[in-house]
Amino acid sequence: MISKILILLMVLLTTSQIAVGGSRLMTPETLWEFRRIGDVQVSPDGNWILFSITDFDIAQNRSFRDLYKMPVTGGEPQNLTNSKGNESNGVWRPDGQRIGFLREGQIWEMHTDGTNQVKISDIPGNATGFGYSPNQNHIFITARVRVTPTVNDTHTDLPVAKAFVYDDLMHRHWDQWADGTFNHVFVASYQDGLIGELRNLLQGLPYHSPLPPFGSIEQITWSPDGRHLFYTSKKMAGKEFAVSTNSGIYRHDIVSGSTTALTEFNLGYDRNPVISPNGRYMAWESMEKDGFESDKNRIMIMDLQTGTHRDFSVGFDQSSRDFAWSADSRRLFFVSGINATHQLYALDTRDGSIKQLTTGTHDYQSVAVAGRFLVATRMTMSAPTEIFRIEERRRQTDQTQITFVNQPVLNKLDMGRVEERWIETTDGKRMLVWVIYPPNFDPNKKYPALLFCGGGPQSAISQSFSYRWNFQLMAAKGYIVVAPNRRGVPTFGQEWNDQISLDYGGQNKRDLLSAIDAVAAEPFVDRNRLGAVGASFGGFSVFWLAGHHQGRFNAFISHCGMFNIESWYGTTEEMFFANHDLGGPYWQNPRPHSFDFSPHRFVQNWDTPILIIQGLKDYRVPYGQALEAFTAARLMGIPSRLLVFPDENHWILTPQNSILWQREFFGWLDKWLK
Repeated sequence: MISKILILLMVLLTTSQIAVGGSRLMTPETLWEFRRIGDVQVSPDGNWILFSITDFDIAQNRSFRDLYKMPVTGGEPQNLTNSKGNESNGVWRPDGQRIGFLREGQIWEMHTDGTNQVKISDIPGNATGFGYSPNQNHIFITARVRVTPTVNDTHTDLPVAKAFVYDDLMHRHWDQWADGTFNHVFVASYQDGLIGELRNLLQGLPYHSPLPPFGSIEQITWSPDGRHLFYTSKKMAGKEFAVSTNSGIYRHDIVSGSTTALTEFNLGYDRNPVISPNGRYMAWESMEKDGFESDKNRIMIMDLQTGTHRDFSVGFDQSSRDFAWSADSRRLFFVSGINATHQLYALDTRDGSIKQLTTGTHDYQSVAVAGRFLVATRMTMSAPTEIFRIEERRRQTDQTQITFVNQPVLNKLDMGRVEERWIETTDGKRMLVWVIYPPNFDPNKKYPALLFCGGGPQSAISQSFSYRWNFQLMAAKGYIVVAPNRRGVPTFGQEWNDQISLDYGGQNKRDLLSAIDAVAAEPFVDRNRLGAVGASFGGFSVFWLAGHHQGRFNAFISHCGMFNIESWYGTTEEMFFANHDLGGPYWQNPRPHSFDFSPHRFVQNWDTPILIIQGLKDYRVPYGQALEAFTAARLMGIPSRLLVFPDENHWILTPQNSILWQREFFGWLDKWLK
């Protein structure tokens, strides 16, 4: 009887720790229960939505992605594929009779109800994307192809030798060593499931389309008549590729086989062309400055008949993306960030006016036109992506959620309150700071607090739902989260965004301290239990704060942060970013003062426990940075820990590694702050 009572008490105790108010708190495992929506496509008649849902199996440590469809008016999603694999790039055939998709690197087609699934391609090296021409006569296909030889090709008597040989820069990029293969775009004839011979538009040259590391088929599109294919490329290689952002948009004539460069007048990024339904206009995303990857993303529109172009975002101090034309070719819908949220906007090309369509504390991610509606994906800090139907009315815009794939998980959780605060900075500016409170917050209690140092550096802390740096998970663990939009992030005007360049250890760091000082002054925050955490530039910020915090913090966590800027400069890959933000190499005369901000110069001031995390496949911030920092901490006698993931890059992407990351993350914080 006593044993049964003890077991019952243990069960009740465990339940009381998990359940609060009839619900349960979020855990690291919960993040992998959420389903992830993507690849939203509207049917040619505007009545249906095609999209993917990715599910995860923690035990198998893998994902499963299937395609679904549902009416624009809403309803239960219909599962179209269930192969226990991964289907992606779902595309409506222009006649609306079939759906194409990728499975295991090949193109498949099926009826719109998911039946009669047939493989229609046999592409060497596997396809990475495709799209039908509107007249259904052609298809474009993207694939990785070999352009330059391997050591085994040049040393044929050494077939099992493993080595890379390089004569120029960009020998590695993001998480891959250059292996002589490039992203190329092909065209082929297409007729009722039959694909003709592929024709390589880049002709075997060492150029990319789409652009690495994250470009996809949004960088490629057809003209409405199917005669022209527009694609994005940066037609340069080696050192030139490493130091420049000068990509361009090209128009390929299917009939003549000729290719025309359309955006040679601009020196920065030109990407993601979208052609108006009447075929006359091309809208695209454009950055003016060469070498500045976080410049304002402008709304450029070209008249394809006259060749003239215009920047429609002059006077609109925000970046814009994800363009979609109205059916009458007069309006352009897009996503833009304002005050750390992302909203939907409409440009009227007749008078150049821009209208904000949506408001609210959320992030819209994409937009498409579906008859008289817009279809868009939306998330918040407290809810993953779902699909919404947007309807413009005379006095308001209705935003109606039409998918609820994550509602079963959300219904079981208690979420913390997300508060928008405006805090005065040391130079008299107003800064938006998100404060996330633990579920069932009690203002009469004392809570530990975490300063979240954002990455980028030009990346707003908006209403994004993160599957790792999840603020609601941190709050569920009993921490108040302080997330400031410090100097150097977009959505607050270009001046606020640009200020951080050449000033990594300046005003943005004072902004971070202003945020934590303001919230720590509250009676419900325990000043003796403050931590600072961050990744990438946020990891750099943590390393920098470790030498400059004047006793504010009791624990630090830095993930993939720059520790020694000089050694980082010599080992990173996209040199245009380093050159723009730092002012050039450290051997210049005069030497850019940005290198004086390097955290390794202040390590003698370190006195606080620090956890350092790194992925070995991270070539943006190579693992030597973590090793240098950890070695310094240990030799200084600082309580420290090094967590290394051999198979991860700048992020942690697999389920079990992510759960391990969270356990170590909160284990460290709990040890020093609770």
